[in-house]
Amino acid sequence: MPVPRTPRRLFIWPALAAILLIGAGFLGDIPRGQSAVATPRAVTPRGELAADETRTIALFERARESVTYITTREQVQDFWTRNVFSVPRGTGSGFIWDAAGHVVTNFHVIRGASEAWVRLADGSDHRATLVGASAAHDIAVLRIKLDTSRPPALPIGTSGDLKVGQKVFAIGNPFGLDWTLTTGIVSALDRSLPGDGGGLVQHLIQTDAAINPGNSGGPLLDSAGRLVGVNTAIYSPSGASAGIGFAVPVDTLNRVVPQLIATGDYQRPALGIGIDEDWNRRLQHAFGVRGVIILSVAPGSGAAAAGLKAATMSADGSVAPGDIIVAVGGKPVTSVAELLGRLDDLAVGSPVIITLVRDGRKIDIPVTLQAGN
Repeated sequence: MPVPRTPRRLFIWPALAAILLIGAGFLGDIPRGQSAVATPRAVTPRGELAADETRTIALFERARESVTYITTREQVQDFWTRNVFSVPRGTGSGFIWDAAGHVVTNFHVIRGASEAWVRLADGSDHRATLVGASAAHDIAVLRIKLDTSRPPALPIGTSGDLKVGQKVFAIGNPFGLDWTLTTGIVSALDRSLPGDGGGLVQHLIQTDAAINPGNSGGPLLDSAGRLVGVNTAIYSPSGASAGIGFAVPVDTLNRVVPQLIATGDYQRPALGIGIDEDWNRRLQHAFGVRGVIILSVAPGSGAAAAGLKAATMSADGSVAPGDIIVAVGGKPVTSVAELLGRLDDLAVGSPVIITLVRDGRKIDIPVTLQAGN
């Protein structure tokens, strides 16, 4: 005889009863007809800001009006219609240099752009014109037309006396997030990075202040709010800040920018000699020397007047070394980029002592520097 099956729904009622009892336990403390009263918690007084916080806030508020947000556009041509139109290209940062409306930024921020716009802290947008640029220093100067309400120029500091461990502050527009402040320290000094044209951008300040794409061209400030550098690059496999950022030092800026404003170009101090990095590496290996091999001497140059001698090539194609530059002003040089960096610290028209290796012995010769490219 088959055993009758109990309907499954009968087992639901004990479970529902248990749930109701549990719910009653949770709600048992609330009187019928009343709801729980919830009010905001009392705020705990904060007290005074720390002294370093107050100083940082004041620094940012003073410098903010001098920092700019730069957007660039480029012209492209439609393949089918041949119509030319302007499209967004990128963003970066800059800062007010003087009362004439000059804005300093990185060369790579505006490189390849057909137009640039500068946004000030008050939200106003201004079309900019390019005044001049030095790719070798990654510096460019723009100009905007300003009315009577001119933002102040940043106070200028020095970079030659910076110390590792000193506090620095970066302001810029990383990833388009405008007027962002990051802080850190000077991590190292006198770094070099490859620049446009195969040369090196020299004497860079290394910092762990967060610098990201969009920070380029923005100011690096010391704790007194003075400009000590221009944020220019990061070292990062991912493309985002990894705590290693670089800035062009203000001493370089203060030497290059006035020339760009005056002439639109930067004339590098030069000896009047022909040199080449690739040939220099080959000849260093062939001759077993360290230094810069002079390949040619320009007639009428400072090098020619000083009697510098170039390498010579015989009929069979072999090369005989002439003078090999091993120091400039007492500072050693081992490559073309290093030589150019040493000369760049000097002024056109000034004399400098060049240390050479000639016929196996070292000699010092004074050379008057001339304007070069």
